[in-house]
This record gives sequence, C-alpha cells and structure tokens, in this order.
Amino acid sequence: MSYHYLLDLALILLSTKVLGLFTQRIQMPQVVGALLAGLLLGPAGLDILAETEFLSQVSELGVIVLMFSAGMGTDIHELRSTGKAGFLVALCGVLVPLAMGTALAWGAGETGLLTKGSFLEAVFVGTILTATSVSITVETLREMGRLDTKVGNTILAAALIDDVLGLIALTLVSSVAGGDESVLLVLVKIVLFFVSALVVGVAAKRAFTWMMERSHEQNLRRYPVLAFVLCLLMAYCAEAFFGVADITGAYAAGLVISCTPKAAYIQSKFEPLSYLLLTPVFFASIGIDVTVGGLTTSMAIFSILLLVVSVISKVVGCGLGAKLCGFDRRESLQVGVGMVCRGEVALIVADRGLSLGVLTSAMMTPVIITVIGGTILTPILLKLVFRTKAEPQASGLTDRYQKTAQLDIVADRLLEADQRLMSGGESGDGDGTGEKS
Repeated sequence: MSYHYLLDLALILLSTKVLGLFTQRIQMPQVVGALLAGLLLGPAGLDILAETEFLSQVSELGVIVLMFSAGMGTDIHELRSTGKAGFLVALCGVLVPLAMGTALAWGAGETGLLTKGSFLEAVFVGTILTATSVSITVETLREMGRLDTKVGNTILAAALIDDVLGLIALTLVSSVAGGDESVLLVLVKIVLFFVSALVVGVAAKRAFTWMMERSHEQNLRRYPVLAFVLCLLMAYCAEAFFGVADITGAYAAGLVISCTPKAAYIQSKFEPLSYLLLTPVFFASIGIDVTVGGLTTSMAIFSILLLVVSVISKVVGCGLGAKLCGFDRRESLQVGVGMVCRGEVALIVADRGLSLGVLTSAMMTPVIITVIGGTILTPILLKLVFRTKAEPQASGLTDRYQKTAQLDIVADRLLEADQRLMSGGESGDGDGTGEKS
C-alpha cells in the first residue's frame, strides 16, 4: 500500500491555505487561491501533483458537502417571498447567458476556433454561464453598505432563485449527456426526482423536528451525523435511480435541513470538515486538471470571448429582468452587475461536465479564466455603478454644505451662550441675543 496520498494531501492543504490567505489580503476570495494552488502544483505549473482516484473521490465528496452546505444556508422563506422581481431577474439571468454561451461555443466550433465543438458541449458551456455566486457579491455589497437597499435585496433574492434554476438546467444537461435517453424521458425522471425529494424532504423534516423538540441539548451531536446520512442517501439516489446529478440531491437535502430548528447548529458542524479538507481538495483538483497543452492561441482567444460574454450576458439578462419589474435604468444596471460573479458554482458545473466527458480538459482553462476574471471584475464594477448613482446628486451638494455651515454657526453660538450661563454671571443671563440668533 502506497502512502503517497498523505504527501499529496499535505501539499494541497498547505498551498491552498497559503495562497488563499494571499488572495484574501488583496481583497479576493480564497477560492481563487485554491485554484491557483492547483494550477501551480499540477501539470500546468510545477507538475508535482497529478489527478489520482483518491483525489478524485475526495473531490467528489467535497463538492457534495459544498452543495449540502449551500442548501442549509438557503432561506426558504426569503426564497418564497421574493415574488415577481427575484424570479424575473433570475429567469432572465439564466436564459440569456445560456443562449449567449451556447451560441459562442457553437459558433467557435463551427468556425474552427475550437477543435472539438459538439452542440452538447456548447450547451454545457452555456449552462456554466448561468451560475451566480452569492457570497462574493453579498460580501462586496456589505462592505459598500448597499446590501440592505432595494437593489441589494433583489440581487440576493435573485441569486437564491438563480441557484435553483441553474441546478435544474445542470440536471437536465447532465442527464442528457449521461446516456441516449430521450429528452422527454429525462424530464420525466427529473420531475419524479423532485417529487420524491419533496416527499422524502417533508418526512425527514418532520422526523428531525420531532426528535429535536424531544431531545436534550447534550444529545445534539447525533443530528449532524443523521443530516450527513440524509445528504449521502439523497445524493446516491439522485445518481443511481433518477440519473440526476448527485450534487442536486445533496442540495435538496440541505434545503430539508435548513427548515429544521437546529439548522444553524448542524451547518456549523460541517464547516470544519469542509474548510479543513474537502473544499480545498475539490478546488485544487480542478486546477490540477488543467493542462498547459490545451491553451493554444485559439483557446486563448476563446477564453477572452467567454469572459466578455459572461459579463455582458448577466448584465443584459438580469438587467432586463429588473427593468421589467419597474427598476430604473441605473438600478437595473446595478442588479445586472451584481449577478456577474460566477464563483464556485460555475466550477462545480464545469467539473460535472468534465466528469461526464462532455467538456475537454482544455476547456477548463477558459472556465477558470472566466471565474477568476469575473471575481476580480465584480467588486470593481459594483463600485463603479453604485458611484454613478451619487453623481447626479452632486448639484445639490453646495446647498447641503451651506445648510451644514449655518447649523454649525448656530451650534457655536448656542455653545457660547451655554458657557456664559454656566459661569453664573448676570451678563450671561441677560444676553439673550446669542440664543435668539
């Protein structure tokens, strides 16, 4: 038995942590550092690590836990109360990038820009562009003090719905890519899966709630284990019986747990597992899968085009949805820019396409460039579009400064009068002109 996997894990965890801290210091998500670590250690860099069956399995478990945690962090009530605005923004934010991404990849294959350009691969590229990363945008808006605004709430609600619609699109495309089944049969299986997931979810929620209400605080340690069992079972059943992506089953299990009384406690217990081992291995393995040989001149051109289309498609799609809901032009632009960042969701979709054999390993390079580029551009673009909102108010700044100056003068006079009163002198009591002024 070889113990080389221990050295592989040590190198991955150390490099992802070091580069993650570095990217965090330059105001970028740590996921970018994990990707860079994989690129650095893999064939595209120093060629120290290569993809193994062990790393592949740990990586798959990592993405399952990642989506399970995402489901636990989803607010079902907020998802229901978003209404027309969130749904339209999310729907347009999925359809437009899907169409533009598919058209770009299909056109690149037809013109010879891509050596392999099947229609299914083109659709998968479009599916990658439907993703939206909630965490990066929310953190940026929080730092800017714009999260609690109308635009900020709409972005958050649309991003939650976008995750659900994106998972449905991923499930459909993955099911079609996995066999020769007809689209109708695939849709029937998807419907059956969601019906089964709903039934199992309701039963599991009632069971968890019943047990939690009757147990003592010291017995809470059993629930993270039971929740993880539910996650693994739903992920397995999704793949084995319905042909649905296992991450969809994991996400559904997370939604079930999010409705239980101890959801926050259970989620907190999964953070160390994900943070210490599974998530770094998953993101690093994506970087390890990237090969330098796939980045030809044509692929470099396609990478730039994919990044441009990824930005434009979200701005146009989500901005159109916001416009239809009554937002003005500037607010629609802000909503669209807020949905640009793809983050880990796009990487998950791309990794699914790679495991199914739909995407080539060379295609991972444009995807990673798109994710990193979007991660860098989103905070910058958000600051720009929110700053433009203050520019039309510049004409009123002079009046504000004049009013502020007048108030300062009055305050100074009141302070002088108060000091005279405190001195107890007759002149202070009789001098009412200062206060009246």
